[in-house]
Amino acid sequence: MATVDIILREKVDGLGAEADVVSVKRGFARNCLLPQGKAYEATKGNLRHIEHLQAVRAQREADELADADKLATKLKKMKLTLELSIGESGKAFGSITTSDIVEAINAKSRQINLDRHQLQLDKPIKSTGSFDIPVKLHADVPAQVTVKVVAETKEEDDAEDAGDE
Repeated sequence: MATVDIILREKVDGLGAEADVVSVKRGFARNCLLPQGKAYEATKGNLRHIEHLQAVRAQREADELADADKLATKLKKMKLTLELSIGESGKAFGSITTSDIVEAINAKSRQINLDRHQLQLDKPIKSTGSFDIPVKLHADVPAQVTVKVVAETKEEDDAEDAGDE
């Protein structure tokens, strides 16, 4: 297959970021990247404009790093308490998953908007206690959120049962 060198104007998943000179198949460049304005041909004249694209890329990466630092600070300060149904024998009914944690984080703070895939939870939580869950915000920014899992209180259930009689 024939390939062609192109210069990326913006970040393209699986290909590269701004100012990267990449080699792609000619049809992909001609039918997708060039018409959408995501890249342009790597000619001698266009190669001179790489410096400008590298400056734009550096600014974008600096902004992403600063945002990740702010978000990591907010997550570190945040204390979440989630309830888990526990039976009389001490066995958990259900579990706490990444979706539950993200839902609690987003409900507690409107400024934080996480995706469940950013949480690094190996398996769902099925016991009570305190857990430090790593969060993937940026490659250079380590972050974690502390989640305290408590047993669901039985008082609400007893009050509902008394009202039914």
